[in-house]
Amino acid sequence: MKKILISGGSGLVGTRLTQLLLLKNYQVCHLSRSSSGPTGVKVFVWDVDKGYIESGTFDGVDAIVHLAGAGVAEKRWTEARKQEILDSRTKSSDLIIQELEKTTMKPKAFISASAIGVYGFDTGEAWINENSKQGKDFLAQVTQAWEAHVEPVEALGLRLLKFRIGVVLSKGGGALEKIRKPIMLGAGAPLGTGKQLMSWIHIDDLCRLIIYGIENQELKGVFNAVASTPETNDDFTQTVAKIEKKPLILPNVPAFALKLLLGEMANIVLGGNRVSNQKIRDAGFDFQFEDLENALLDVLKK
Repeated sequence: MKKILISGGSGLVGTRLTQLLLLKNYQVCHLSRSSSGPTGVKVFVWDVDKGYIESGTFDGVDAIVHLAGAGVAEKRWTEARKQEILDSRTKSSDLIIQELEKTTMKPKAFISASAIGVYGFDTGEAWINENSKQGKDFLAQVTQAWEAHVEPVEALGLRLLKFRIGVVLSKGGGALEKIRKPIMLGAGAPLGTGKQLMSWIHIDDLCRLIIYGIENQELKGVFNAVASTPETNDDFTQTVAKIEKKPLILPNVPAFALKLLLGEMANIVLGGNRVSNQKIRDAGFDFQFEDLENALLDVLKK
């Protein structure tokens, strides 16, 4: 039985990944600030700010899945929040690597979350792949630093995988719930022009992809984790409303209003990317959810 250690295991992706790994009879452990965890999961406590990881955390671990990081859209981007978003990714990576350096029997693989934000908040309609030019805005810089801070694991002999994740479709939270909530209240509307492209992925496909990365020992490097069919914000909003049988009667929310409300964070929803998943499909991974409506039906109507 393989033993998998997950940082950020109580988050949106970590929770579902844990469930799927347990169903496949993996032994799952979490790195957490709290000592409590789900049934069947051993929890090891860590404190990134204090540079502490509980003794024995890496004993017998075959692969680490590093998902830890403060949510980018949960709070307004004050300078303190921006620093927290950056530090939660870079410092947590540094701490894991520092502890791995002391470990005699090291894991074989290190799988790190990343984000398509690395390419910039708005790349228009051009197809973007893993070799495309990277952006210069705040989230692009954060993601570039995030990736850079996990790269030293390769010098320790671990196989490194980085998945650049798009908009994750899950009813448990994230971007979908932020779009769905006003629709359910009768106040839904596309954002800005509505033409900005959203590269998305069903949460189960994302978790299956991570498991694919664990199980395929030849797989390494960076891969985009998105479905093959990016959709505009307008189409995305219309599809959610259709599934929930709610009318969209309000005009698009203007960009200036979003900027007043959200500040710099408005770039997340006003920009867009058409991101390709060709590289991971060429590596043998098959997506179960490639059509947005089918993916949303599965998520919202379970």
